Amino acid sequence: MRKIDIGDVVEVADGLGWPEGPTMLPDGRILIVECYRSQITAIDREGRASRYAYTAGAPNSCVLGTDGVYVCQNGGTVGPWRAKEMAKPSIQRIVESGMAETLVTEVEGIPLNGPNDLVFAPDGRLIFTDPGTYNPADPAPSYIHEIHPDGRARVLVAFPEPVFPNGIVVEADGSVVWDESYTGHVKRRRPDGSIEDLGRMPSERPSLDGIRIGADGRLYVTDAGTNGIHILRPDGTHEAFFECGSVPTNCTFDGETLWVTNAGVLATGTEPSFGGTLARLRIPGGGAPTHHGRIAIPGR
Repeated sequence: MRKIDIGDVVEVADGLGWPEGPTMLPDGRILIVECYRSQITAIDREGRASRYAYTAGAPNSCVLGTDGVYVCQNGGTVGPWRAKEMAKPSIQRIVESGMAETLVTEVEGIPLNGPNDLVFAPDGRLIFTDPGTYNPADPAPSYIHEIHPDGRARVLVAFPEPVFPNGIVVEADGSVVWDESYTGHVKRRRPDGSIEDLGRMPSERPSLDGIRIGADGRLYVTDAGTNGIHILRPDGTHEAFFECGSVPTNCTFDGETLWVTNAGVLATGTEPSFGGTLARLRIPGGGAPTHHGRIAIPGR
């Protein structure tokens, strides 16, 4: 595995409680989830953090839509940790009042296990992974679901065995790419439904989490078990790896800035930890365009 030097990794904020799923607000602030605080947190460019919205449970990722912020609510878990106020696993939306509104709790009659990461596709669909609680000894079924702009929800991928699909992105042609925490693999579903295995990451014990697309189509995959990010060419060729923090969970592009959330320590006990950080670094060329949609729930 070839390591590269990407320049300085600058820590912007610390004291975060298992931060994940960053997304950019129009005013330049970065929204993250803090699982251990059961909230969405806004961080300005100087590193000042403030509560954006309380969600209960454990929000696992968020993405900006055209009518609010959409959130994966896993119910209240980080490994063995449980939230003081548990919530039903769901997709939530944060409205202007700052309240968390529950949109979806099941797909085609299948109750959600614990949504993990989500992304808007170019055609307006909201696509999210649903692996349940991280527990390799007793894994929950693994799914990837999609919600159409009119509110129709359907199963996109039902995995025959649990793989813990985690980070997810959608490429320009509509292909869905995700990484798997249990297997260490990155996979792609083409628009025709065919699935490609882009390979297992070459670290000794990969624990893949977030994923983003660069402007040139390269994939940036966070590896919480190796404290860094893998870079893959669009065909899956592993090009490089760089260290960027302690237990990196997810990332997002803002121009040529890549924002990275780091948990600080792995979740191995029932007590919360607040050693998480938000860091930034420069990636020449920056990221691929992001998309912002809206989900209309029938009857609302």
